[in-house]
Amino acid sequence: MTASDATIRHATREDVSAIFGLIHELAAYENSTSSVHATPDILSKTLAFHDSSAPDQFTPGYARTLLLTAPEGEICGMALYFYNFSTWTGVPGIYLEDLFVKPAYRKRGYGKALIKACAREVVRVGGKRLEWSCLDWNTPSLEFYESLGAKRKKEWVGLRVEGEGLTKLAES
Repeated sequence: MTASDATIRHATREDVSAIFGLIHELAAYENSTSSVHATPDILSKTLAFHDSSAPDQFTPGYARTLLLTAPEGEICGMALYFYNFSTWTGVPGIYLEDLFVKPAYRKRGYGKALIKACAREVVRVGGKRLEWSCLDWNTPSLEFYESLGAKRKKEWVGLRVEGEGLTKLAES
């Protein structure tokens, strides 16, 4: 089977349990299942879902999910993304929060197909950048991304404020 045999579509509200399952499989791959605090209920309230009754219509939400269904009928991959904005280009882009293909479905071109779908979305909205992060120990993924033409951003350092630190910052 190849990527041309699979289908990619935006998730609908009915796909929440599949998205939740893929998030947990990704967390297991990264040895971080205890860090997942999302629930199906939270995802239902925070993700934007495609309204199948109208093209290009989505429910309110912060992120969209592309789902890949294998010819066998199983949802086996996802690309969860949100729009960002570059002050330097003056136009939007996409930040790919999570890309995941179930291990049994790898080496079929499915990851590449999902990233290409994200790139098409950037182009559709007149954007200039598709960005994402990858754990530094994840050599197979880094090599895959570089094979697509992605460049490592060595001059940037990722930063984050969360949990109690976020609360303290917000209240200061």
